[in-house]
Amino acid sequence: MFKFVPYVLKSLWRHRARTLLTVSGTAVALLVFCFIGSVQQGLLALTSDAGADRTLIVFQENRFCPQSSRLPQDYGSTIAKMSGVRDVVPIKVFTNNCRASLDAIVFQGMPPEKLTTARDLSLTSGSMGAFAQQDDAALVGADVATRRGLAEGDKFTIGDTSVVVRGVFQSSVAAENNLIYTHLEFLQRARGANDVGTVTQLEVHLADGVDPDHVAKQIDQEFRSGPVATTTRTKGMFQADTLGDLAELIGFVHWLGYACVGLVLSLVATTTVMSVQDRIKEHAVLQTLGLRPLRVFRLVLIESVVLSTLGGILGVVGSILILSSTGMSVAAEGVTIAFEPSTVLAIQGLLVSLAVGILAGLAPGWHASRTDIVPALRHA
Repeated sequence: MFKFVPYVLKSLWRHRARTLLTVSGTAVALLVFCFIGSVQQGLLALTSDAGADRTLIVFQENRFCPQSSRLPQDYGSTIAKMSGVRDVVPIKVFTNNCRASLDAIVFQGMPPEKLTTARDLSLTSGSMGAFAQQDDAALVGADVATRRGLAEGDKFTIGDTSVVVRGVFQSSVAAENNLIYTHLEFLQRARGANDVGTVTQLEVHLADGVDPDHVAKQIDQEFRSGPVATTTRTKGMFQADTLGDLAELIGFVHWLGYACVGLVLSLVATTTVMSVQDRIKEHAVLQTLGLRPLRVFRLVLIESVVLSTLGGILGVVGSILILSSTGMSVAAEGVTIAFEPSTVLAIQGLLVSLAVGILAGLAPGWHASRTDIVPALRHA
Protein backbone atom coordinates (compact mmCIF):
# COMPACT_ATOMS: atom_id res chain seq x y z
CA MET A 1 0.00 0.00 0.00
CA PHE A 2 2.99 2.33 0.37
CA LYS A 3 2.99 2.90 -3.40
CA PHE A 4 -0.34 4.70 -3.02
CA VAL A 5 1.02 7.19 -0.44
CA PRO A 6 2.07 9.73 -3.14
CA TYR A 7 -1.47 9.50 -4.56
CA VAL A 8 -2.93 10.17 -1.10
CA LEU A 9 -0.62 13.14 -0.52
CA LYS A 10 -1.53 14.62 -3.93
CA SER A 11 -5.21 14.20 -3.10
CA LEU A 12 -4.74 16.07 0.19
CA TRP A 13 -2.72 18.82 -1.48
CA ARG A 14 -5.41 19.23 -4.13
CA HIS A 15 -7.60 20.79 -1.43
CA ARG A 16 -4.76 22.34 0.53
CA ALA A 17 -6.83 24.94 2.37
CA ARG A 18 -9.16 22.28 3.78
CA THR A 19 -6.20 20.04 4.61
CA LEU A 20 -4.28 22.80 6.40
CA LEU A 21 -7.34 23.82 8.43
CA THR A 22 -7.96 20.22 9.47
CA VAL A 23 -4.33 19.62 10.41
CA SER A 24 -4.09 22.90 12.36
CA GLY A 25 -7.37 22.20 14.19
CA THR A 26 -6.14 18.72 15.10
CA ALA A 27 -2.82 20.16 16.28
CA VAL A 28 -4.51 22.65 18.61
CA ALA A 29 -6.78 19.96 20.06
CA LEU A 30 -3.82 17.60 20.68
CA LEU A 31 -1.82 20.46 22.20
CA VAL A 32 -4.60 21.05 24.74
CA PHE A 33 -4.83 17.29 25.33
CA CYS A 34 -1.09 17.15 26.13
CA PHE A 35 -1.29 20.19 28.42
CA ILE A 36 -4.04 18.49 30.41
CA GLY A 37 -2.07 15.25 30.51
CA SER A 38 1.06 17.06 31.73
CA VAL A 39 -0.65 18.65 34.73
CA GLN A 40 -2.25 15.31 35.60
CA GLN A 41 1.17 13.66 35.49
CA GLY A 42 2.57 16.44 37.68
CA LEU A 43 -0.16 15.93 40.28
CA LEU A 44 0.33 12.15 40.24
CA ALA A 45 4.10 12.48 40.64
CA LEU A 46 3.65 14.87 43.56
CA THR A 47 1.23 12.72 45.55
CA SER A 48 2.56 9.23 44.78
CA ASP A 49 6.31 9.77 44.92
CA ALA A 50 8.18 6.84 46.46
CA GLY A 51 9.64 9.06 49.21
CA ALA A 52 6.30 10.70 50.00
CA ASP A 53 5.27 7.78 52.25
CA ARG A 54 8.60 7.76 54.14
CA THR A 55 8.44 11.43 55.10
CA LEU A 56 6.07 13.13 57.55
CA ILE A 57 4.96 16.75 57.51
CA VAL A 58 4.17 18.30 60.89
CA PHE A 59 1.85 21.30 60.45
CA GLN A 60 -0.05 23.49 62.89
CA GLU A 61 -3.47 22.03 63.60
CA ASN A 62 -6.41 23.55 61.71
CA ARG A 63 -4.17 25.70 59.49
CA PHE A 64 -3.97 25.70 55.70
CA CYS A 65 -2.04 28.56 54.09
CA PRO A 66 1.66 28.50 55.07
CA GLN A 67 1.42 32.05 56.41
CA SER A 68 -1.01 30.86 59.10
CA SER A 69 1.04 27.92 60.43
CA ARG A 70 3.54 28.87 63.16
CA LEU A 71 5.19 26.00 65.01
CA PRO A 72 7.88 26.46 67.68
CA GLN A 73 11.19 25.51 66.08
CA ASP A 74 12.27 23.60 69.18
CA TYR A 75 9.56 21.00 68.45
CA GLY A 76 12.16 19.58 66.07
CA SER A 77 14.55 18.56 68.85
CA THR A 78 11.74 16.72 70.67
CA ILE A 79 10.70 14.85 67.52
CA ALA A 80 14.31 13.96 66.68
CA LYS A 81 14.52 11.92 69.93
CA MET A 82 11.54 9.73 69.00
CA SER A 83 12.10 6.15 67.94
CA GLY A 84 12.24 5.62 64.18
CA VAL A 85 13.04 9.26 63.32
CA ARG A 86 16.16 9.61 61.17
CA ASP A 87 16.19 13.39 60.70
CA VAL A 88 14.03 16.47 61.24
CA VAL A 89 14.18 19.46 58.87
CA PRO A 90 12.65 22.78 60.05
CA ILE A 91 11.12 24.68 57.10
CA LYS A 92 9.78 28.20 56.85
CA VAL A 93 7.50 28.70 53.84
CA PHE A 94 6.59 32.03 52.29
CA THR A 95 4.48 32.45 49.16
CA ASN A 96 3.18 35.52 47.39
CA ASN A 97 -0.19 33.86 46.77
CA CYS A 98 -1.95 31.12 48.76
CA ARG A 99 -4.70 30.74 46.18
CA ALA A 100 -4.35 28.76 42.97
CA SER A 101 -1.94 30.61 40.71
CA LEU A 102 0.05 29.90 37.55
CA ASP A 103 2.90 32.14 38.71
CA ALA A 104 3.19 31.63 42.46
CA ILE A 105 6.59 32.24 44.04
CA VAL A 106 7.28 29.84 46.89
CA PHE A 107 10.22 30.37 49.26
CA GLN A 108 11.38 27.57 51.53
CA GLY A 109 13.84 28.50 54.23
CA MET A 110 15.89 25.75 55.89
CA PRO A 111 19.35 25.39 57.43
CA PRO A 112 21.96 25.11 54.63
CA GLU A 113 23.41 21.91 56.10
CA LYS A 114 19.94 20.32 56.02
CA LEU A 115 19.34 21.43 52.44
CA THR A 116 22.25 19.36 51.14
CA THR A 117 20.96 16.17 52.78
CA ALA A 118 17.18 16.60 52.48
CA ARG A 119 17.08 17.62 48.81
CA ASP A 120 18.65 16.14 45.67
CA LEU A 121 19.70 19.29 43.83
CA SER A 122 22.10 19.67 40.92
CA LEU A 123 23.47 23.19 40.51
CA THR A 124 23.60 24.44 36.92
CA SER A 125 25.26 27.68 38.04
CA GLY A 126 26.67 29.09 41.27
CA SER A 127 27.91 27.09 44.24
CA MET A 128 26.60 25.70 47.49
CA GLY A 129 29.51 27.30 49.33
CA ALA A 130 28.54 30.80 48.20
CA PHE A 131 24.95 30.11 49.26
CA ALA A 132 25.97 28.88 52.71
CA GLN A 133 28.22 31.89 53.42
CA GLN A 134 25.69 34.65 52.64
CA ASP A 135 22.64 35.19 54.85
CA ASP A 136 20.34 36.59 52.14
CA ALA A 137 21.48 34.13 49.46
CA ALA A 138 19.02 32.00 47.54
CA LEU A 139 19.09 28.93 45.33
CA VAL A 140 16.50 29.32 42.56
CA GLY A 141 14.77 26.47 40.75
CA ALA A 142 15.42 26.27 37.01
CA ASP A 143 11.76 26.84 36.10
CA VAL A 144 11.47 29.95 38.30
CA ALA A 145 14.73 31.26 36.84
CA THR A 146 13.37 30.74 33.31
CA ARG A 147 10.03 32.43 33.99
CA ARG A 148 11.56 35.38 35.83
CA GLY A 149 14.77 35.69 33.81
CA LEU A 150 17.01 35.20 36.85
CA ALA A 151 20.70 34.32 36.84
CA GLU A 152 23.47 34.02 39.41
CA GLY A 153 24.18 37.38 41.07
CA ASP A 154 20.73 38.87 40.41
CA LYS A 155 18.68 40.39 43.21
CA PHE A 156 15.09 39.18 43.43
CA THR A 157 12.30 40.80 45.45
CA ILE A 158 8.77 39.64 46.27
CA GLY A 159 6.86 41.92 48.64
CA ASP A 160 9.28 42.92 51.38
CA THR A 161 11.54 39.87 50.91
CA SER A 162 14.69 40.39 48.85
CA VAL A 163 17.31 37.75 48.10
CA VAL A 164 20.48 37.48 46.05
CA VAL A 165 20.62 34.55 43.64
CA ARG A 166 23.71 32.47 44.43
CA GLY A 167 22.79 29.47 42.32
CA VAL A 168 20.28 27.96 39.92
CA PHE A 169 19.44 24.30 40.45
CA GLN A 170 17.79 21.43 38.63
CA SER A 171 15.96 18.79 40.66
CA SER A 172 14.87 15.28 39.77
CA VAL A 173 11.51 16.21 41.32
CA ALA A 174 9.88 18.53 38.76
CA ALA A 175 7.82 20.45 41.35
CA GLU A 176 10.99 21.52 43.20
CA ASN A 177 12.23 23.37 40.11
CA ASN A 178 9.58 25.96 40.97
CA LEU A 179 10.92 26.65 44.48
CA ILE A 180 13.39 29.17 45.91
CA TYR A 181 15.50 27.94 48.84
CA THR A 182 16.84 30.42 51.39
CA HIS A 183 18.40 30.33 54.85
CA LEU A 184 15.87 29.55 57.57
CA GLU A 185 17.02 32.34 59.88
CA PHE A 186 16.96 34.88 57.06
CA LEU A 187 13.36 34.07 56.12
CA GLN A 188 12.32 34.15 59.79
CA ARG A 189 13.80 37.63 60.23
CA ALA A 190 12.42 38.81 56.89
CA ARG A 191 8.87 37.92 57.97
CA GLY A 192 9.14 39.93 61.21
CA ALA A 193 10.40 39.60 64.78
CA ASN A 194 7.43 37.44 65.79
CA ASP A 195 8.54 34.73 63.35
CA VAL A 196 12.00 34.28 64.85
CA GLY A 197 12.11 30.83 66.45
CA THR A 198 9.04 29.60 64.57
CA VAL A 199 8.68 27.49 61.44
CA THR A 200 5.86 26.70 59.06
CA GLN A 201 6.35 22.95 59.18
CA LEU A 202 8.71 20.22 60.25
CA GLU A 203 9.75 17.62 57.72
CA VAL A 204 10.39 14.31 59.48
CA HIS A 205 12.45 11.68 57.67
CA LEU A 206 11.85 8.15 58.94
CA ALA A 207 14.14 5.18 59.16
CA ASP A 208 13.44 2.16 56.98
CA GLY A 209 10.77 -0.20 58.27
CA VAL A 210 9.12 2.33 60.57
CA ASP A 211 5.33 2.67 60.52
CA PRO A 212 4.65 6.32 59.51
CA ASP A 213 1.12 6.32 60.93
CA HIS A 214 2.39 5.23 64.35
CA VAL A 215 5.04 7.98 64.43
CA ALA A 216 2.49 10.58 63.23
CA LYS A 217 0.12 9.71 66.07
CA GLN A 218 2.99 9.83 68.55
CA ILE A 219 4.00 13.32 67.39
CA ASP A 220 0.46 14.72 67.58
CA GLN A 221 -0.06 13.15 71.01
CA GLU A 222 3.18 14.68 72.27
CA PHE A 223 2.14 18.24 71.38
CA ARG A 224 -1.61 17.94 71.97
CA SER A 225 -1.36 19.83 75.26
CA GLY A 226 1.57 22.00 74.15
CA PRO A 227 1.50 25.69 73.15
CA VAL A 228 0.66 24.76 69.54
CA ALA A 229 -1.20 21.57 68.59
CA THR A 230 -0.06 19.75 65.46
CA THR A 231 -1.44 17.70 62.59
CA THR A 232 1.02 15.16 61.17
CA ARG A 233 0.57 13.37 57.86
CA THR A 234 2.75 11.65 55.32
CA LYS A 235 4.14 14.03 52.71
CA GLY A 236 2.00 12.47 50.00
CA MET A 237 -1.18 12.81 52.06
CA PHE A 238 -0.26 16.35 53.11
CA GLN A 239 0.20 17.44 49.50
CA ALA A 240 -2.97 15.64 48.39
CA ASP A 241 -5.01 17.35 51.15
CA THR A 242 -3.46 20.73 50.43
CA LEU A 243 -4.23 20.42 46.73
CA GLY A 244 -7.65 18.84 47.28
CA ASP A 245 -9.74 21.55 45.60
CA LEU A 246 -7.22 21.97 42.80
CA ALA A 247 -7.09 18.19 42.28
CA GLU A 248 -10.88 18.11 41.86
CA LEU A 249 -10.63 20.85 39.25
CA ILE A 250 -7.88 18.95 37.43
CA GLY A 251 -10.04 15.84 37.57
CA PHE A 252 -12.89 17.77 35.97
CA VAL A 253 -10.57 19.20 33.29
CA HIS A 254 -9.70 15.57 32.47
CA TRP A 255 -13.03 15.43 30.63
CA LEU A 256 -11.88 18.37 28.52
CA GLY A 257 -9.11 16.09 27.26
CA TYR A 258 -11.70 13.58 26.11
CA ALA A 259 -13.62 16.43 24.48
CA CYS A 260 -10.46 17.33 22.52
CA VAL A 261 -10.22 13.74 21.27
CA GLY A 262 -13.87 13.89 20.22
CA LEU A 263 -13.21 17.17 18.44
CA VAL A 264 -10.33 15.65 16.48
CA LEU A 265 -12.50 12.65 15.56
CA SER A 266 -15.31 14.89 14.32
CA LEU A 267 -12.95 17.20 12.44
CA VAL A 268 -11.00 14.47 10.63
CA ALA A 269 -14.13 12.44 9.88
CA THR A 270 -15.88 15.48 8.39
CA THR A 271 -12.90 16.29 6.18
CA THR A 272 -12.58 12.66 5.05
CA VAL A 273 -16.30 12.48 4.19
CA MET A 274 -16.01 15.69 2.15
CA SER A 275 -12.97 14.26 0.37
CA VAL A 276 -14.86 11.05 -0.47
CA GLN A 277 -17.84 13.00 -1.78
CA ASP A 278 -15.56 15.07 -4.00
CA ARG A 279 -13.95 11.95 -5.49
CA ILE A 280 -16.88 9.60 -6.07
CA LYS A 281 -16.22 9.43 -9.82
CA GLU A 282 -12.46 9.13 -9.22
CA HIS A 283 -12.94 6.10 -6.96
CA ALA A 284 -15.25 4.53 -9.56
CA VAL A 285 -12.55 4.96 -12.21
CA LEU A 286 -10.01 3.32 -9.92
CA GLN A 287 -12.30 0.33 -9.46
CA THR A 288 -12.88 0.17 -13.22
CA LEU A 289 -9.09 -0.01 -13.69
CA GLY A 290 -9.00 -3.02 -11.43
CA LEU A 291 -8.58 -1.56 -7.94
CA ARG A 292 -10.52 -3.77 -5.56
CA PRO A 293 -13.03 -2.25 -3.09
CA LEU A 294 -10.77 -3.20 -0.18
CA ARG A 295 -7.96 -1.15 -1.74
CA VAL A 296 -10.27 1.85 -2.07
CA PHE A 297 -11.20 1.43 1.58
CA ARG A 298 -7.52 1.43 2.51
CA LEU A 299 -6.82 4.55 0.46
CA VAL A 300 -9.50 6.50 2.32
CA LEU A 301 -8.29 5.11 5.65
CA ILE A 302 -4.70 6.13 4.90
CA GLU A 303 -5.84 9.63 4.01
CA SER A 304 -7.71 9.95 7.32
CA VAL A 305 -4.72 8.62 9.32
CA VAL A 306 -2.31 10.98 7.54
CA LEU A 307 -4.50 13.99 8.37
CA SER A 308 -4.87 13.03 12.01
CA THR A 309 -1.25 11.98 12.51
CA LEU A 310 0.18 15.15 10.95
CA GLY A 311 -1.95 17.25 13.29
CA GLY A 312 -1.02 15.01 16.20
CA ILE A 313 2.71 15.36 15.55
CA LEU A 314 2.45 19.15 15.35
CA GLY A 315 0.34 19.32 18.53
CA VAL A 316 2.58 16.98 20.54
CA VAL A 317 5.83 18.63 19.42
CA GLY A 318 4.36 22.09 20.06
CA SER A 319 3.22 21.16 23.57
CA ILE A 320 6.57 19.58 24.48
CA LEU A 321 8.47 22.65 23.26
CA ILE A 322 6.20 25.07 25.12
CA LEU A 323 6.20 23.09 28.37
CA SER A 324 9.96 22.50 28.27
CA SER A 325 10.82 26.12 27.56
CA THR A 326 8.39 27.85 29.94
CA GLY A 327 8.50 25.60 33.02
CA MET A 328 4.81 26.14 33.66
CA SER A 329 3.31 25.23 37.02
CA VAL A 330 0.26 25.85 39.16
CA ALA A 331 0.49 26.31 42.92
CA ALA A 332 -1.93 26.46 45.83
CA GLU A 333 -1.15 27.04 49.50
CA GLY A 334 2.58 26.80 48.88
CA VAL A 335 2.48 23.42 47.11
CA THR A 336 3.42 23.42 43.43
CA ILE A 337 2.29 21.15 40.60
CA ALA A 338 4.67 21.17 37.65
CA PHE A 339 3.41 20.68 34.11
CA GLU A 340 5.56 17.67 33.28
CA PRO A 341 6.27 16.90 29.60
CA SER A 342 7.44 13.34 29.11
CA THR A 343 8.14 10.71 26.48
CA VAL A 344 5.17 8.71 27.74
CA LEU A 345 2.87 11.70 27.24
CA ALA A 346 4.22 12.30 23.72
CA ILE A 347 3.70 8.65 22.76
CA GLN A 348 0.22 8.75 24.26
CA GLY A 349 -0.67 11.82 22.17
CA LEU A 350 0.62 10.23 18.97
CA LEU A 351 -1.26 6.99 19.65
CA VAL A 352 -4.46 8.96 20.28
CA SER A 353 -4.08 10.80 16.97
CA LEU A 354 -3.39 7.52 15.14
CA ALA A 355 -6.41 5.80 16.72
CA VAL A 356 -8.66 8.77 15.96
CA GLY A 357 -7.47 8.77 12.34
CA ILE A 358 -8.40 5.10 11.97
CA LEU A 359 -11.82 5.56 13.59
CA ALA A 360 -12.55 8.68 11.52
CA GLY A 361 -11.77 6.86 8.26
CA LEU A 362 -13.79 3.69 8.83
CA ALA A 363 -17.24 4.95 7.79
CA PRO A 364 -16.11 7.10 4.81
CA GLY A 365 -13.82 4.30 3.62
CA TRP A 366 -16.62 1.73 3.83
CA HIS A 367 -18.93 4.07 1.93
CA ALA A 368 -16.32 4.65 -0.80
CA SER A 369 -15.63 0.92 -1.21
CA ARG A 370 -19.35 0.07 -1.50
CA THR A 371 -20.13 2.65 -4.18
CA ASP A 372 -21.70 1.21 -7.37
CA ILE A 373 -19.44 1.92 -10.34
CA VAL A 374 -22.02 2.89 -12.99
CA PRO A 375 -23.97 5.44 -10.91
CA ALA A 376 -20.69 6.81 -9.61
CA LEU A 377 -19.37 7.37 -13.15
CA ARG A 378 -22.52 9.35 -13.92
CA HIS A 379 -21.92 11.54 -10.87
CA ALA A 380 -21.44 15.16 -11.88
